[in-house]
Amino acid sequence: MEYKMIALDLDGTLNNDDKVITPRTRDALMAVQEQGVIVALVSGRQAPGLQREADALHLEDYHGLRISYNGGRIQDATTGQILFDCAIDNETAVSFLRHLEAWPELSPIVDDGKYIYTTDARRHKVMDECRNNNMQVRLVDNIADAVDFAPVKILTAAPNDILVPHLADIRRGFEEKLSFVQSAPWFYEATVKGVSKYSALGQACKRLNIDPSEVMAFGDAQNDMSMLDFAGYGVAMGNACDELKAMADEITATNNEDGIAVTLSRHFDI
Repeated sequence: MEYKMIALDLDGTLNNDDKVITPRTRDALMAVQEQGVIVALVSGRQAPGLQREADALHLEDYHGLRISYNGGRIQDATTGQILFDCAIDNETAVSFLRHLEAWPELSPIVDDGKYIYTTDARRHKVMDECRNNNMQVRLVDNIADAVDFAPVKILTAAPNDILVPHLADIRRGFEEKLSFVQSAPWFYEATVKGVSKYSALGQACKRLNIDPSEVMAFGDAQNDMSMLDFAGYGVAMGNACDELKAMADEITATNNEDGIAVTLSRHFDI
């Protein structure tokens, strides 16, 4: 099979545990781009959070794609043009944030593309998200009151033992309007109903006249399941969750062992 697109999750997949793209993995991805293959970064991260990896892989030189917010936004890395954007309407966003106020142990994380809004920067994962996504924190008295925009994603954060028992509570009453996915043991993400990594890759491939069978995708977490379901060839990292490994066409080495490069070297002349 001739693959025309490589779709990559970031954390736990493209990056090693130090949040770095290793030289071997970077070289492999540069080599496939030189052969005309489109590299698409497909992440749950907020849009600014993809810039570092896009720069490291020189996506701007190859019309690579930056797909953020779990599929909520697609951007051409060369032109900067936003090819697709699907935000939660303000009324639904505010209503959902008010709904989350019933559980003060949960930490809502919502952004406007520049700032992450929070009542306390010490809340779970808030500062980590600011650092990972190159955004600043904006302290507000009440998040729902402060959100006067349409966010692409609303994230709920808490330690796993606190978050998981509340998953049904979090989505209750909003499942007709929002899609929910757990992207990490401590994150539960809400986007517009129907938005996913699957739907975003479908949009991108339609624009580029690429068949799903011509897509190779790499991931490690539950929010990557739809991406591997879309791709003609799905690869789970050695460190992936069991659910992803069970559906993958291949299980490669871990993100700390250049799993992406290991697989690419078997499918491409690099």
